[in-house]
Amino acid sequence: MSLGMYQASVPVFIRMLTSLSAVLDKAEAHCTAKKIDPAALLTARLYPDMFPCARQVQEATKHVYWGCALLAGQERPDHPNPETTFAELKQRVAKTIEFARGYKPEQIDGSEDRAVAIKFPTRTLEFKGQPFLLHFALANFYFHVTTAFDILRHSGVEIGKRDFLGPG
Repeated sequence: MSLGMYQASVPVFIRMLTSLSAVLDKAEAHCTAKKIDPAALLTARLYPDMFPCARQVQEATKHVYWGCALLAGQERPDHPNPETTFAELKQRVAKTIEFARGYKPEQIDGSEDRAVAIKFPTRTLEFKGQPFLLHFALANFYFHVTTAFDILRHSGVEIGKRDFLGPG
């Protein structure tokens, strides 16, 4: 059996978001145990020109919304980024998991050649479905999940590769 577009997207997004949620739990517990203001971790960056941790989580979820919707031939959802606490970020991650779970294989499978366009104020990116998933949606998703993880690890949260990969 070949790997379908659904299997290459939705379960991957859900697994990594579930791991990200558990990592956020550990980060919050770390703040409590060490008496650290959670904002210190949520606003931490790996480098001054990079997004802070909270925004990395927000960006990761954005690519799940975009990935699922655009592969299913729907409009790209847009979400503001108001979250500033661990609880708010965890709620965002949970809502994103539920959003992804709402897609069925028949909505996404067969989208390999579907035209996908992402319009930005200054340009439009155009893809076919498979390159969009493999080279844009998943790449961006993993980049932001990894960067959030790295910021928290660099900030002293005791997490490792098993936390990143999750159970299984």
